Amino acid sequence: MTINADLELTSISLDIACPVARIVLRNPPLNVIDIPMMDKLSQALAEVESRADISVVVLSGAGKAFSAGVDVTAHTPEKVETMLLKFHGVIRALIATRKVTIAAVHGNCLGGGAELAMVCDMVYTTASARWGFPEIKLGCYPPVACTALAALVGQKHASELILTGKIIGGSEAAAMGLANRALADDELEVSVKQTLHELSTLSPAALAVTKKAIYGWDAMHFDKGLARAERIYVEEVMKTRDAQEGVRAFMEKRAPEWAGS
Repeated sequence: MTINADLELTSISLDIACPVARIVLRNPPLNVIDIPMMDKLSQALAEVESRADISVVVLSGAGKAFSAGVDVTAHTPEKVETMLLKFHGVIRALIATRKVTIAAVHGNCLGGGAELAMVCDMVYTTASARWGFPEIKLGCYPPVACTALAALVGQKHASELILTGKIIGGSEAAAMGLANRALADDELEVSVKQTLHELSTLSPAALAVTKKAIYGWDAMHFDKGLARAERIYVEEVMKTRDAQEGVRAFMEKRAPEWAGS
């Protein structure tokens, strides 16, 4: 059944068929994550966390993409602190949840969308998906990826992805550790359902406690690292002329003119 019609009508939907909850991003055409969607995601995750009859959450995107990332217009000086607070609240909720989280990725999975997927416990991607962290091209950087990507793919891969903003396919993303496996487009849902079946045979209590143990050490470092990345983002990078120029240039659909400061 669909829980909370308000969620369904505005940017996401939450469907619950115990023990599985499915959260679907619905902001066509590319499921850009704007501030209202962040609020809805927080509400959905809080609803899921409060339900003892849910043990698994599947996160996916409707239409032709998982998500092309966080709304660039939310990176302006007057909005950026609110945006970081709300988006990182969603990230922290995904990391802290006792539920097993699975991301099913197709199409564009970029920037904040890729950060949303990468913090899930398991990730299945189509080989045709496009992964990347292109924030550097706006004169910015992805704080969650800066904090946690190296732990997933290694320092060299993380540095290349973040510092160049290059886009990679789903097969390469899986090969370097961003996803469990890359699949043909028509095999994505089949693979997700197979994993859901396997999880449904296991103890929800054991899954929750085991997940807590798996992330116990990393969680402490992540909290401190993300807080530092947020502070640098607000106090340093967003005060550069280049970051402000990069955001303006994107919104004006032109090439940025970097000042180097």
